[in-house]
Amino acid sequence: MRLSQMLFVTLRDDPADAEIPSHKLLLRAGYIRRIGAGLYAYMPLMWRVLQKVSQIVREEMNATGAQECLLPQLQPAELWKESGRWDTYTKAEGIMFALTDRRDSQVALGPTHEEVITYVAHDMIRSYRQLPQHLYQIQTKFRDEIRPRFGLMRGREFIMKDGYSFHADEESLKKTYQDMYQAYSNMLRRSGLAFRPVEADSGAIGGSGSTEFMVLAEAGEDEVLYTEDGQYAANVEKAVSLPADAEPSPFTKYEKVETPGTETIEKMCAFLKCSPTNVVKNVLYQASYDNGMTVLVLVNIRGDQEVNEVKLQNELTKVASQYGASALLKLVVPDADAQSKWAAKALPLGYIAPDLTDDHIKSAKDIAPKFLRLVDKTAVDLKNFATGADTAGYHVVGANWNEQIKLPDITVDVRKARPGDSAVHNPQQTIQSARGIEVGHIFQLGTKYSQAMGATFTNEQGEEKPLIMGCYGVGVSRLAQSAVEQSYDKDGIIFPVAIAPYHAIICIPNISDAKQVEAAEQLYTELNKAGVETLLDDRNERAGVKFKDADLIGIPYRIVTGKALANGKVELVQRKTKESQEIAVEDVVSTLKQWIQEAIK
Repeated sequence: MRLSQMLFVTLRDDPADAEIPSHKLLLRAGYIRRIGAGLYAYMPLMWRVLQKVSQIVREEMNATGAQECLLPQLQPAELWKESGRWDTYTKAEGIMFALTDRRDSQVALGPTHEEVITYVAHDMIRSYRQLPQHLYQIQTKFRDEIRPRFGLMRGREFIMKDGYSFHADEESLKKTYQDMYQAYSNMLRRSGLAFRPVEADSGAIGGSGSTEFMVLAEAGEDEVLYTEDGQYAANVEKAVSLPADAEPSPFTKYEKVETPGTETIEKMCAFLKCSPTNVVKNVLYQASYDNGMTVLVLVNIRGDQEVNEVKLQNELTKVASQYGASALLKLVVPDADAQSKWAAKALPLGYIAPDLTDDHIKSAKDIAPKFLRLVDKTAVDLKNFATGADTAGYHVVGANWNEQIKLPDITVDVRKARPGDSAVHNPQQTIQSARGIEVGHIFQLGTKYSQAMGATFTNEQGEEKPLIMGCYGVGVSRLAQSAVEQSYDKDGIIFPVAIAPYHAIICIPNISDAKQVEAAEQLYTELNKAGVETLLDDRNERAGVKFKDADLIGIPYRIVTGKALANGKVELVQRKTKESQEIAVEDVVSTLKQWIQEAIK
């Protein structure tokens, strides 16, 4: 491609609405153009990158025996209601574009395709003889993000590979899951990215085991906790660890003490001269279920720990049936406005006790009459602890469970693991932290969707059984931007060779020089013929402009037909290292072919 013929516009300055380096650089380099909030046009250079990523994904998927298909983006609401996720996606998470067609039927633009593929399986799979099956697609998804940001990282329209497998038994599912683990690792390795697979929470999609594939980058939205021995890595939402031991309590007897101005753990511990590990902290949440029921949740946790709200949401989902519900829609720490809707009397905020009385809750048919009381494992074994006294300006000290305060019936693990904790698998290992960008996620779904939607098969014994499912997703457009976030410098993008839009760019410093033009044209033809994808910068611009643009767009190799031509040579520059060398014109093709082969092997 000749740059003079390409729709190619670069920006000198960072766009005002771009927040992270990769977003700024993709806009500045002319790869993408913003159309609206979370909506971007993929310009020719970007489209080539996306095609290359898609091809790597396609090759690795096909190598496992998976079959490519294409599912509709427009999905009937009935399918989502059948699975029980319509309210979750339209109300709780609110990320699905839902609309009504001219027939007054509810439809949605697909944020994912579990319902559609399960419907297909319901219609087409009858016998164990047809199993296993694995279908995948590469297409556009839609999610109505509350705050679209970071360019292609969190847009409202994006390209994704999603795949779904169907099995007769768990053993078969686990085999495909391991195949996907390897395939996804191959995809990221071949794309030239540094990454880490981590244990993850399954979220609204459901299922049991799941693994996220994180591209390591400082701008990553996710925190990854890991150990140096390589034996453990997990998303912070899923991570487990061993907290530090509690310090001996300084309190020897139970008493209620006045503690004015001590609404926080820090102030309280300073006033009482104790460690946060001697404190039972009581955190109040408001849970809203899909049947309209509101449940007030009181979590007791050691004072130096924080509640992991994803883990808490999972615990609250487990008990949904006790309240006549099937799904948790929302979990918040209730502010004053929220409290006014259910509080029968003022709450002693900052001084709440583990045994906060139920008479704080108004009597109403859509409000559970009692607090759901949960105690975290970190608080269960505390002795002579300090905690709120259920009276503003007062705490109790020297308290013990089942003596002065009843221990809640439900013990949970909802603490947030954090760097510096000891690892569960080896307490000698210390938990470390890194930032990551989630670009892939694989799930063992089990029978959640097949049971809900009646997708069954007949086994060898003639019994009708629900299909066992797996789900596997890769964000194609997100992966492409992640590569930029992981590899750039002050001059611009440094694309990995495997997914760069072009392998090389030829810069003609002076287009008025016939010898420079002739040499460039000859190399342009020979390189492309040899399979080295090459841009020709034949624009009537200064040499400095061309060199800056080449650095900005991140083409791996730059060829300059300049002064060295007098000696039968050209300048060859590697974008990543900025190493420059003069090389004979006749050796350019073979040299670049060798470099490219070494880079993508």
